[in-house]
Amino acid sequence: MNSFDVQVGRSLSIADVVQVARHGARVTLAEEARPRIDSSRAYVDALVAADRTVYGITTGFGRLASVRIAAGDVRQLQRNLLMSHAMGVGVPLSTEVVRGMLLLRAQSLSFGCSGIRISVIALLIECLNRGVHPVIPSQGSVGASGDLAPLAHMALPLIGEGKAEVGGDVLPGRDALARVGLTPIVLEAKEGLALINGTQAMTAIGALVLHDAQRLATLADVAGAMSLEALKGTSVAFDARVTAVRAHPGAAAVAGNLRRLAADSPIHGSHADCAKLQDAYSLRCMPQVHGASRDALTHAAQVVTRECNAVTDNPLIFADTDDVISAGNFHGQPVALVMDYAKIAIAELANISERRVEHMLDPAVSGLPAFLSLQGGLNSGLMISQYTAASLVSENKVLAHPASVDSIPTSANQEDHVSMGTTSARQCAMILENATWVIAIELLNAAQALDFHQPLHPGPGVGAARDALRRVVPPLEADRVLTPDLEAVRGIMLDDSLRGAVEQVLGPLA
Repeated sequence: MNSFDVQVGRSLSIADVVQVARHGARVTLAEEARPRIDSSRAYVDALVAADRTVYGITTGFGRLASVRIAAGDVRQLQRNLLMSHAMGVGVPLSTEVVRGMLLLRAQSLSFGCSGIRISVIALLIECLNRGVHPVIPSQGSVGASGDLAPLAHMALPLIGEGKAEVGGDVLPGRDALARVGLTPIVLEAKEGLALINGTQAMTAIGALVLHDAQRLATLADVAGAMSLEALKGTSVAFDARVTAVRAHPGAAAVAGNLRRLAADSPIHGSHADCAKLQDAYSLRCMPQVHGASRDALTHAAQVVTRECNAVTDNPLIFADTDDVISAGNFHGQPVALVMDYAKIAIAELANISERRVEHMLDPAVSGLPAFLSLQGGLNSGLMISQYTAASLVSENKVLAHPASVDSIPTSANQEDHVSMGTTSARQCAMILENATWVIAIELLNAAQALDFHQPLHPGPGVGAARDALRRVVPPLEADRVLTPDLEAVRGIMLDDSLRGAVEQVLGPLA
């Protein structure tokens, strides 16, 4: 196994999901998973041979659980399940989310509680390794009984139905498999249900969003430190003793980053004896606000990591004790709640950032030219950057309303409480996108504001960030279209070159 292989059937981390979903890491099935999968499958075959009445194997589904299915129709039942449940709508999920879903579904099935054949799991894995990506509409899941519609669309190409993207072309499922040398499977008892009963859509989205949100939290510290220097704020409030007596780990990490970023600054030294005693909360309280968001994201990541390694279908097969248990592991409430929490945490990083932007643009607060323009009046400078930031944070406030409190009954009231976890995860991705733009706006403003302090220079950490920005965005000397500037800033945020430039000077940031 090379260093980029990820093994299904062993514990996965969010980083593993990112490697497979985003970077094409090869996936294999752990050898130790094979006996437990085979044992579970043999038990299901025995149930069918004995003609026992077992939910989802020899009965219908949901409210139709009381309908007995004839032995000759068991295969058709599983095929019908995929076909009937593939009724999603909306823009297709991104390729990286689809890849995350394929990986996590294979992972859940590999623990030997689902009664599925190794050949089905192997086909999921081969779709990943050969680049067969089912087309999955993004809307239609209520997040209990699992992500039924998204997972049904994910599973259709396995039986030669639906659509899948291969090498940039969208093809019928059977043709997509054929292009890479694969053939459809015929589902046996329990296998269709095992493929679609689970939380893998919300969990895949959640894993990718949380990975990126934790990266953004560090860049929020960089942006905040630049704004602190630009506004001639003080780093005294970031003293380690302050966070030690409150003992929140996120606040301590942020304060440490800010102390290092602000260290050895000639700009700071230039106003050491000024009459100003306290900075605005958006500067002074960065450890408390950014830190609380970090702690929320850490908790959310812990829950989502557990879900990446969970068995989430129904019924569950316990072959060693001769038990089939109908239960509720498909219910997405654990993910739904933490993704709603993460929504608020990410939105707050943007909220406080927008306030720092406003301070830099207001000459009464900043002591700098209005809207950071050399010739205000003739030029509007960065005036509209705050409008854009205000629009984005306002939109985030709407999206941050918890989806998980809005249950609605389904399946003729049999499924009378649902999680809306996939909605919360999708909304979290939208909030993250908006927040990334807001932090980009702050970085752009802070670089411009710092230029007005010349010949004084910021500290080495902030200076490295400002220099990285200036390599992709020139100073604003006269009005120009600024969206390309923002796109360039966002680009160095997402490719990690901005953080890399700072860490080259300071070492790793928290």
